[in-house]
Amino acid sequence: MASRDDSFAHVDHYVTEDDPLATARRLGRQADTRPISPSGGAVLRFLTAAIGARAVVEIGTGCGSSGIWLLRGMRPDGILTSVDVVPEYQQSARESFQAAGFAANRARLIHGRAMDVLPRLNDAAYDMVFVDAALPEYPEYLKESLRLLRDGGIVAFNNALDATPADDGPLSGPDPGTEAMRETGRLVREDDGLIPLLLPIGEGMLAAIRGA
Repeated sequence: MASRDDSFAHVDHYVTEDDPLATARRLGRQADTRPISPSGGAVLRFLTAAIGARAVVEIGTGCGSSGIWLLRGMRPDGILTSVDVVPEYQQSARESFQAAGFAANRARLIHGRAMDVLPRLNDAAYDMVFVDAALPEYPEYLKESLRLLRDGGIVAFNNALDATPADDGPLSGPDPGTEAMRETGRLVREDDGLIPLLLPIGEGMLAAIRGA
């Protein structure tokens, strides 16, 4: 019988990366952006394809690997709006999207703090919001995401395994990012207007459908 670690490794390699994805993830690792794992990326493509997403918001562009996964699941006329505070990351993402064969008008890259940019986006105008950014701000991102989503839209948070219950110890306080991820998970779980799902793949993916 395969071990738990072997099973997780199999999941992460079940969907393979092609050259554009592998290059984008390599650039992301070099830039220390913690690029999404192949299994996490496969979830993003699956979710966007399942709902026929045309309009998606990404919080945390990185070097483009998660954006490629999202775009590959979206409709051919879909537009990805991606926000990041580091312009160099977004330049790498543009090059990654081009290498993956996407026209320049398929991605709208906005430089700035997400909590400055998101309030300027229209209510109920998006099919999906994907969050892969600073963990301490996740609860605020959840609030904004629910405003942005149409009925039946999906919000997804990467790095959900950072909220795995653990003893923080008597001599140390909880990490702010871990606390924020735990709070986000609680808010999602306790919101009657959401259908939640926690997936133990890659870095962990917390997702929820906004009910009609």
